[in-house]
Amino acid sequence: AAGRRFEEGRRKARQMEQEVLSRLRTLPDGDRKADETRRMIDRVRTFIGYREYPKYGIVCRFFVYKQALLAEAERLVREGVLSGKEDAFYLTFQEFHEAVRSRRVDEQLVRRREEAFRSYRALTPPRVLTSDGEALTGAYRRDDVPAGALTGLPVSAGTVEGRARVVLDMAEADLEAGDILVTVFTDPSWSPLFVGIAGLVTEAGGLMTHGAVIAREYGLPAVVGVDRATRLIRDGQRIRVHGADGYVELLP
Repeated sequence: AAGRRFEEGRRKARQMEQEVLSRLRTLPDGDRKADETRRMIDRVRTFIGYREYPKYGIVCRFFVYKQALLAEAERLVREGVLSGKEDAFYLTFQEFHEAVRSRRVDEQLVRRREEAFRSYRALTPPRVLTSDGEALTGAYRRDDVPAGALTGLPVSAGTVEGRARVVLDMAEADLEAGDILVTVFTDPSWSPLFVGIAGLVTEAGGLMTHGAVIAREYGLPAVVGVDRATRLIRDGQRIRVHGADGYVELLP
């Protein structure tokens, strides 16, 4: 299924390319402009895959680093320095280094940071956050959607109906082919889940965020920026995603 979607996406890209080149040729000096544009498209198509190499290297190295730090944290747990190995995540690298050296840690500091992390995790990301740190809120002005539908931003065209799977932690994802992924946001670590799903709905995101870009690459209908999607859509509920129009219908 993923292969078919990929081929369909590539076919559409070729069609769009030909349409752009045809329009350019109608302009003054159009043949030259079209030839130059085609060369630029070919260059991008040849080298665009290399953009993933730095990211892949970072992910691989961070995994190795994490395993090493957790192994050291487990030793501290056995020695009674830490209550649990996950407590290492609430220390800076220098604090963790000092804990390993001195075999002592400020337990109250760890608990305060754990509590702060839980409070931050419960926050709802603002729809827009300016470079000055100002959080902007608002509502979509839409009169072209069915009653009861959830509105958002259209980022990947197509319409699909299926079972919604609300996933808040990728490690707990239990998806089957044809499911529609509903989550707060995605990042590169979520990419393997896109292989089998049929659509995507997220609470945060825009046209160029990770989920939107990957959805278009895989030809998956997607709507992002859907306020409280993970709370308004029940896990297992049937929904219909309108990727071109930017809304989600909740089906009986």
